[in-house]
Amino acid sequence: MSIDQGLGLMTGILFGFLLQKGRVLRFERQVGAMLLKDMTILKFMLSAILVGMVGITLLTDSGMAALRHKPMNLGAVVLGGALFGAGWAVMGYCPGTSIGALGEGRWHAVFAVVGMLMGAALYAELYPFFQTTVLAWKDFGKIGVPETLGISAWVIIPMFWVGIILLFRWFEKKGL
Repeated sequence: MSIDQGLGLMTGILFGFLLQKGRVLRFERQVGAMLLKDMTILKFMLSAILVGMVGITLLTDSGMAALRHKPMNLGAVVLGGALFGAGWAVMGYCPGTSIGALGEGRWHAVFAVVGMLMGAALYAELYPFFQTTVLAWKDFGKIGVPETLGISAWVIIPMFWVGIILLFRWFEKKGL
């Protein structure tokens, strides 16, 4: 196992531990999030995004990592978002939480994992078709928020932090 693989494994185990400790693997939390009655999962995701924004920017600025994000393709985003949302609504788990739930011994999550694997295999088989249809929709290229706005990520990061902290405060006031 390479160092990169070991670091990836350790990061995955830590993330799974945090998912479990944050109780976001609970089906009730998933349903509450979909009904906009429990913001625990949204708070967890936004917290991870905030930390990730800083970490990734530090790593890229120091030259320890290079950003190679995929082009923003409208068809891929629409189709992928629709499939992700439908799967989450039907199973009550997103990909990460379904693996975590399975790790906790919630055997009904097997159906979500099998569904993801079947969906990935089906996508691989249909990829040539998708290339000429859905993936041929508008391609915006490799863009991100800093490139789109033409400003440094270090200007955007504090604005996101302030906005998310204010959103968290609002959630707490509303009991969400």
